[in-house]
Amino acid sequence: MKSLLSVFGEALLASVAYAQKIAPTQVPAAAQATFGAKFPAVKTVTWEKEGANFEAGFRLNGKTMSAVITPTGVIQEIETAMPATQLPAAVRATLARDYQACTGAEAASITKANGTTVYEAAVAKGSTKQDVLFTADGRLVAY
Repeated sequence: MKSLLSVFGEALLASVAYAQKIAPTQVPAAAQATFGAKFPAVKTVTWEKEGANFEAGFRLNGKTMSAVITPTGVIQEIETAMPATQLPAAVRATLARDYQACTGAEAASITKANGTTVYEAAVAKGSTKQDVLFTADGRLVAY
């Protein structure tokens, strides 16, 4: 049986392997050019490697946002953080019915490359926190 410390260590390594902060010089020129063209007003960007893609974290018009961009410069998704109270009513109803939502839960809207929007909410199930995705009508997409 694994000790709690080894399980925690494995989880930490997995999270580090999933998204690692990187220097802008490690981001392909195509990804940087796409970001600059889409968000010309943004001057401060933090980059992370997310799987095979690159995630740009930034603030725009007072909102915390991120964009996931392929090495060839294709935007996969744009995420905008929001208070959980601003989630669509159907999403809030599903959360209230099916999940023990965290107090002050983190939430976001995520617009995919095909134009569809899903909504992300950080929820707690027992002592475990996880992110779940919903359509605007409150249907669970993924967790």
